[in-house]
Amino acid sequence: MRGRGCVAIAGAMLVSCGLATEWPRTFAQPQAPAGVTADEIPAPEMIGEGIISTDEDELGGGVTPDGQTLIFEKSAAPHYLYIMCESHLVNGVWSKPEILPFSGQYRDTDPVIAPDGQSILFASDRPVNGKDLHRWSIWRARRRMADSDEKNTARDGPATGAATGWEQPKLVPGAVNSEGSQVFASIAANGNIYFASSRKTGNYDVFRAKLVDGEYKEADQLGSLNGPGIDTFEAAIAPDESYLLLGSFGREGGYGSSDIFVSYREGEGWGKPINLGPQINGRARDYSPRISGDGKWMYFTSEKGFLDDKHEQPFTYQSVRSKLQGITNELGNLYRVPLEPVLRDARKKQVDVQ
Repeated sequence: MRGRGCVAIAGAMLVSCGLATEWPRTFAQPQAPAGVTADEIPAPEMIGEGIISTDEDELGGGVTPDGQTLIFEKSAAPHYLYIMCESHLVNGVWSKPEILPFSGQYRDTDPVIAPDGQSILFASDRPVNGKDLHRWSIWRARRRMADSDEKNTARDGPATGAATGWEQPKLVPGAVNSEGSQVFASIAANGNIYFASSRKTGNYDVFRAKLVDGEYKEADQLGSLNGPGIDTFEAAIAPDESYLLLGSFGREGGYGSSDIFVSYREGEGWGKPINLGPQINGRARDYSPRISGDGKWMYFTSEKGFLDDKHEQPFTYQSVRSKLQGITNELGNLYRVPLEPVLRDARKKQVDVQ
């Protein structure tokens, strides 16, 4: 989610809403892409310059496990409308995005792709059972497959065949949406959902809802990750729950606006969040992290732009107007960076502090 005020499931379990299905039990560990050593963090790569990343406001991007489909959102800044879009990689180039068929009417934000690429979780202020709750809730939308009807795929586990479109979104049942507003839900291999919610303090804190006997009965506040003056709008869980990527305002050690941090699992608790450093974070807002399905990349959003450059002379009206018409105009763009060196560097910082 852009405004301050405002992955994976596996196992042989079934949930009535179709959230937990028979998905792979093993997941790729982060590995540096070819040509990148584990100890270097290269400059983040802009995604689809001029097609995906434009002079408009883009955020919240992630790719399917095969790397061929990108789902992200665009906003009418600051918070008037969020729409979710889809693009496909064709001959190495991202196609012109199209709005997902169930988006475009309400504020739909923070899409997170499931590990099989066949469904997404997202937050929306759309009505629930015909009633406007005046808050954000977590929804799930699933691809419709050629050999499955909507009723069966929603109830009976993984869909098969070729994708032919999208089913209508369904509200995630249970503790995830029980109170307050919640945004950015991500899912671990065992079905546990991690999400940000305003339900306890009014700030956006990190919660976990465990999948127990096919239901999300309780949501636990992860106290060590929260605190006074901290708003965490994104919590992207690793498939094995070994670490969390966090997009936070007000956290100690920040470089500017929102920064991206990582917290490593320590037994039943979580370690102190570690800033991912100046190669990722800067003066502007850096946020909305995702873990690619192959485990090699972190996708994220940054609002870095022309104000990061040194200026010896005052701006003129024409120079500002020209900058604002460019891609790096201080609105959001999508980036990716190899994940392994980012995590190695953060782990080293954790050891140095200890």
